[in-house]
Amino acid sequence: MIFANHAHVFPKELRPEATAEKLIEFMDECGIDKAVAFAPFDDRFHEGGFEGSQNVWLANEIKGMDRLVGFGTIDFHNNLKDEVDRIADLGLKGIKMHPPYQEFVIDGPEAFQVYERAQELGLFISFHSGMHWHRLRDNRVILFDEVAWNFPDLKFSMEHIGGYHFFKEALAVMCNNSRRGGNVFAGWTSVSNRKGKGDEWALTDDELEIVVAQTGEDQSIFGLDFPYAKPEHIKSDIARIKSLDISESAKEKILGNTLERVLK
Repeated sequence: MIFANHAHVFPKELRPEATAEKLIEFMDECGIDKAVAFAPFDDRFHEGGFEGSQNVWLANEIKGMDRLVGFGTIDFHNNLKDEVDRIADLGLKGIKMHPPYQEFVIDGPEAFQVYERAQELGLFISFHSGMHWHRLRDNRVILFDEVAWNFPDLKFSMEHIGGYHFFKEALAVMCNNSRRGGNVFAGWTSVSNRKGKGDEWALTDDELEIVVAQTGEDQSIFGLDFPYAKPEHIKSDIARIKSLDISESAKEKILGNTLERVLK
């Protein structure tokens, strides 16, 4: 079974190619059994003319779609603990957070309110990690060590594993916390080279194999980055993982077993 993280889902009025139904079609084409679907960020949702909560919208949109697992997003204009509570009450299993896009400081007091409540409720957090055209001092990947240190029971992934620019910082965070519960995960999302030397996210086979060698078989999770990645990209990514010089059990865990375990 392939169970993939990291699919952005939108109302058809915002992105007709990125609805829940289109995600299912995408999964069928790529041979993927289950996927995590992220709610839109609140600004995109409201700028599109939609009222209410993007998380309520997602929960209703994927209701009855047993191949999709929902993650909410945080509106930092609202009471943050209430936001997290509502995500859990809707039956969503985690939260997608994007420090540079949402312009919050990774180890800032507002974000810490979210992490604290997510830890209490057992929600998983998928973080964007790596450069994204916002001041780097706010979202240096090494700051995720502060998250892991202050919230030792919070499970989270660093999507893109820091990207080309911050890969070693992401690896350092994982290794530094490997003896503290194994709650930090590498998000293998958009890590294949699609632009040649101009790709900001591409990691080499050696780097991916080093992640497994240094952090173990249980700490890596495959992601789609739907709709930004295309089916041919994902099929190539899956083939690439299967070709790496790692154990067969590691490949199975990366492609779904670890995510299934983490989300119970």
